[in-house]
Amino acid sequence: MTTCVLLTSLLLVNVVIADEDAEGCRDHPLLTRMPNFYIQDCEMRDFDQMDFVNKQGEETTVEGKKYYISHYVNSDAQPPSEIQILRNFTNAIQKIGGTKTYEDRSDVYLKLEKGDIITWIHVHTWNDGAGYDLNIVEEARMAQDIVADANSMAQDIKMTGKVAIYGIYFDFNKADVKPESEPSLKEIAKLLKQNPKLNLYVVGHTDNVGSMSANIDLSQRRAQAVIQVLTTKHGVDKKRLEAYGVGPLCPAAPNKTDEGRAQNRRVELVEQ
Repeated sequence: MTTCVLLTSLLLVNVVIADEDAEGCRDHPLLTRMPNFYIQDCEMRDFDQMDFVNKQGEETTVEGKKYYISHYVNSDAQPPSEIQILRNFTNAIQKIGGTKTYEDRSDVYLKLEKGDIITWIHVHTWNDGAGYDLNIVEEARMAQDIVADANSMAQDIKMTGKVAIYGIYFDFNKADVKPESEPSLKEIAKLLKQNPKLNLYVVGHTDNVGSMSANIDLSQRRAQAVIQVLTTKHGVDKKRLEAYGVGPLCPAAPNKTDEGRAQNRRVELVEQ
């Protein structure tokens, strides 16, 4: 009996008890964690904003689904160096086509573009590598609950001869109108029904990412796609609409920031 108790005690001494992740916390689907680390805290928000640092060393505000995951080294493990943590995450993102936008002693900022999703990652190390935090934002538009209605569109056209529509959506580098554009398209059709003498130029605009010729072509195809939906689905007479694409030639904001480029990607209705 004494022997059994002694053996049990020795076995307990040699068991390695891993530190447990905080309740409800898990790794982000894109990234695994450093070996011998556990998650001590986490938070996820469906839509939030955060400042990241771009290649020019300037802060840029990004909006979308936000993750915060804080890691700490297991109590029985030797922590890696801070540079080892930063290099591991940088190499992982670069291997799948991402880029490093900025780095200093304890931080690295990474960016990954896949399809119509842009993922921003900030890795921050602390306590000489014993801990590190991940701040991740999957950039996306917020679900738009409020859409400019036909009356406000008519008012803008009366005052300025045009109205910018930001509720018409396309996938990256494509000209297919996305289903979530329907509320705005309904209001445009209503605008034309309420104003039977109003004829419009539908003008596509882009940011300055890519070549001039590609952006001109893309903006033209997007304008034509909007007219296609309005005429085939909403019964608008195609004689009242004419498509033009001007690419990046008429910006609404500087193209130097992500926010500015987002403002420049739009469709405008211009009175003929």
